[in-house]
Amino acid sequence: MVTAFRAQLSESLAAVRSVFANHNLRRIELAFAGSAVGNYALSIAVAIFTFHHGGVTAVGIVMAVRQAAAATVAPFAASLADRYRRERVMLASDLGRLGSVGGIALLVVTGAPTVSVWALAVCASVFGAVFRPAEAALIPLVSRSPQELTAANVTSSTFDSVGVFAGPALGAFLIAFAGYATTFTVVAATFAWSALFVLRISSAVPERSAEADEETEHGGLRSLAAGFVTVGREPRLRLLIGLYDAQCFVAGALGVLVVATAIDLIGIGNAGVGILQSACGVGAVAGAGFAVTLIARSRLGGNLTAGLVLWGAPLIVIGVWPREWVAAVALAVLGIGNTLVDISAMTLVQRTTAPEVAGRVFGVLESSVVASLAVGALTAPALIGLVGTRGALLVVGAILPLLAVATRGRLAAIDDGAHIPLEQIAALRSVPFLTVLPLQTIEYLASRLQRVELPAGTTLFSRGDPGDSFYVLEGGTLEIDLPDGVKVEQAPAFVGEIALLRDVPRTATVRARDDVVLWALSGDDFLGAVGGHARSRGHADSIVFTRLSAATAT
Repeated sequence: MVTAFRAQLSESLAAVRSVFANHNLRRIELAFAGSAVGNYALSIAVAIFTFHHGGVTAVGIVMAVRQAAAATVAPFAASLADRYRRERVMLASDLGRLGSVGGIALLVVTGAPTVSVWALAVCASVFGAVFRPAEAALIPLVSRSPQELTAANVTSSTFDSVGVFAGPALGAFLIAFAGYATTFTVVAATFAWSALFVLRISSAVPERSAEADEETEHGGLRSLAAGFVTVGREPRLRLLIGLYDAQCFVAGALGVLVVATAIDLIGIGNAGVGILQSACGVGAVAGAGFAVTLIARSRLGGNLTAGLVLWGAPLIVIGVWPREWVAAVALAVLGIGNTLVDISAMTLVQRTTAPEVAGRVFGVLESSVVASLAVGALTAPALIGLVGTRGALLVVGAILPLLAVATRGRLAAIDDGAHIPLEQIAALRSVPFLTVLPLQTIEYLASRLQRVELPAGTTLFSRGDPGDSFYVLEGGTLEIDLPDGVKVEQAPAFVGEIALLRDVPRTATVRARDDVVLWALSGDDFLGAVGGHARSRGHADSIVFTRLSAATAT
């Protein structure tokens, strides 16, 4: 048992290290860190500024308008992440927020009307709405393995958790000791930090086909609404996004319940609110460390179920036993559950979504998340008025555990359906022109491979036969009859690409020299993947040219 755990932990830590060894993932994560800290710092700075210039009612109105604007814009702005290179969309988001927040700093210095500050704060929310969908859609394209994808999401979740308490602390500290102008200038600098790292991303994003560009340009609302259509047609996405939204509803309610619990129920005052919120953040960071040990399991549906239970059960504990230390520990545990839900749900959505609509699907997710947070925050006060703070904790806390029980079987089925065929993925990664394909495409092709075993002397295909499949040699040796002699290929190797890419009959005879094991991929699947990716097709064509020259030599 101990040996198995150590092996699993070693594999998981290797995946985390690979995130920072992958220069594109490293830059994405560091850019996200700046974006996360900046977003949370901006929120607290705008809230404090608004409170002192309009009171608590103004704070509620401004926050609601910012959330509503982001929720409305996100699904449609995210369509840009499917039309253009996703790193460029992230850069535009950073520069838009940099300009908006920098403008706020100038307005504060010049004593401009308060409403102009609020207007730019809303603009910053609109620009920020597309960053996370573009980033979430880009990560699978530059991840080299399923474990690396999960590790990248662990890293993103960790940076987000750090931002939860570092951003507000930074904003509040700067306002207290340096004033609003300096605060907004520093917040603008966090978006500049993010932009500098985004500028250095050089992803191998597949070029869109002419048909896809035409659909985006002329498809109008149909193209923009592709994210909603995709979610509506895919039961797994509906389940995952629905559970994620339920968690965000509870999170929105928690923002109110923490205040009521600290001040009214436990009686630890305003400082206690900060203590309990910090406990959530500390738990989330600790949860990232715990999640590292789960990367190698690849049972993300089970992790999501556990995360939902850990999100809700602590609120029930606080409602039953309202003590300061109980609340702090319970909310730290809740923070662990928050990290598990974030990582598991995000990774499963990434692996379930087709790359060509990923940006729009994550735009739908971003919009629904913001809306769920707002609904939760509006529901909590009414619930407290109806059943009291303890009753509200019990009711809200029961939501996610009940959903976890009700959906456990369906999440297990998603796990089964998302089984990672590691042996097949490794075989595909041995083919040079397939290594540049996005992870989702590699996983799809791996699921389509058929195992072929041939005894020594058996002919795989003959010169002049129609080309219908591509083959990856897993074990053994093949003989290839060419005009200038016999060529021997040992695993790992591949054959059959010339007839498919050139739409010609087989150009050579291939037989098993000894017992061989191959993976066969249908011609349609092969051409659909390679033909739709410019770099893969270009690399494949260069290999075909070399091999075809040998096959036609006289």
